[in-house]
Amino acid sequence: MRSYRSLFRTTEFTPFLLSFAAFAAAQTVGGLALGTLVFRATGSPFLSAVSMFGPQLAQLLGGAFLLSGSDRLPPRAVLSVLALAFAAATAVLALPGLPVWAVFAVVLLQGLVASLGGGVRGGLLNEILPKDGYVLGRSVFNMLWGLTQMAGFATGGALLALLSPRNCLLLAAALYGLSALVTRLGLTARPPRSAGRPSLSATWHTNALLWSSRSRRLTYLGLWVPNGLIVGSDSLYVSYAPEAAGMLYAFGALGMLLGDLTVGRLVPPAVRPRLATPLRLLLAVPYLFFVLRPGVMVSAVAVTTASVGFAASLVLQERLMSLTPDKLSGQALGLHATGMAAFQGIGAVLAGALAQLASPAMAMTLMAASSIAVTLALAVLGRHGEQKAAETGARLDVRPKPVATD
Repeated sequence: MRSYRSLFRTTEFTPFLLSFAAFAAAQTVGGLALGTLVFRATGSPFLSAVSMFGPQLAQLLGGAFLLSGSDRLPPRAVLSVLALAFAAATAVLALPGLPVWAVFAVVLLQGLVASLGGGVRGGLLNEILPKDGYVLGRSVFNMLWGLTQMAGFATGGALLALLSPRNCLLLAAALYGLSALVTRLGLTARPPRSAGRPSLSATWHTNALLWSSRSRRLTYLGLWVPNGLIVGSDSLYVSYAPEAAGMLYAFGALGMLLGDLTVGRLVPPAVRPRLATPLRLLLAVPYLFFVLRPGVMVSAVAVTTASVGFAASLVLQERLMSLTPDKLSGQALGLHATGMAAFQGIGAVLAGALAQLASPAMAMTLMAASSIAVTLALAVLGRHGEQKAAETGARLDVRPKPVATD
C-alpha cells in the first residue's frame, strides 16, 4: 500500500484518525493552558515544565501495572473510557483556587490512565490496516499529530491572549468528550487481541519477554532516550519565550509534519532503516545553538529543523514491529509509548531543574548535547551487535566438507 487514496479507502481509518485528532487537540490546548497557568502562579520554569509533561512521567507506573490491557481489553471501550477520564480530569484542573499540589495530583492520575492509550491505539491501527499499509498509515497518524499540535498550540496561544487559562482548560475538556463520542460511533467493537484477563503478572511477563531481545532493547532505547531529552528542551519554551511559546510549539509541529511526510511517503522502504541515526542527530543538533540565546524567529527556524528528526520514531517503530510477534503488537507498542512518555517526563524534569539552576537556554543546549551522545553510543552498540551476530552466524555455518567417493 503506497498511496493515500488506498489508505483512506480502508474501513474505520478515517474515524480512527478523527477521534485521535480531537484527543490530540485537547492535549495541546490543555497542556499549554496548564503550563501557562502554573508559570503565572509560581514563576517557576521547573513547575511549568513538569505540569505540561508530568503526566508522561506518570505513565511509567501505569505501564508497569496496566499494560497487559493493551491486548487483553476491547479497544473501542478502552479508548472511549480513556477520553472521558481525561475530560473529567481536565475539568477539575479548571476549578478556580485549585492549589498547586492538587494540580500535580490530577496530573499524576492522568498519566496513570493514559498508559493504556498508546498500546491500544497502536494495536488497533495494526488491525485496521493491512501489513503493507502500516508504515504509510503510521506516517499519516504522526502527520496528523504534528498538524494537530501545530494548530492546537497556535490556537491555544491565541486563545490565551483572549481567554483565561481556565477557560482554555474547559475547551480542552470538551474536545476530550468529542473524542469519546467519535470513538464510540465511528469504530467497530472488536474483541481483545489476546486471551486472558489483564493482570500485573501478565504485564510483567510480556514486558520481560519483549525486553529479552537485544535488538528490541536497542530499538526501544533509540525510541525513548534521544527523543525524551529533546522533549525536555521543548518543555522550556514557556520559560524561554513566554509570549511566543505557542508559536514555537506550532513550528515544532510543522517540522514533525514535514519529517513524517518525507519518511513515510517519499523515502523508499530499502533506504528507511539507514536514516534512524541521522534523523536522531538532526533532532538534537539545532538546539546546540540555543546557547547563543537566539531571538524568536531564529529559534523558530531551529525548532522546525530539529523537529524533522522526530521522524526517526517512524523508522524505529517499523523495526520494532518486524521484531515482534503479531499477538504482542499492542503491548509492544504500548511499552514503546509508555517508555517514550516516561523519558519525555524525565527529560522535562531534568530540563526544568537545569533551567532553574542556570537558564532555559543553557538547559536546552545541555539536553541537546546529551541526546547526541546517547544517539552515537546506541549507533556504536548496534553496529557491534550486528558484527557479533554476523560472526556467530558464520561460525554456525561452517560444516565439514563431504568426502568425495568414486
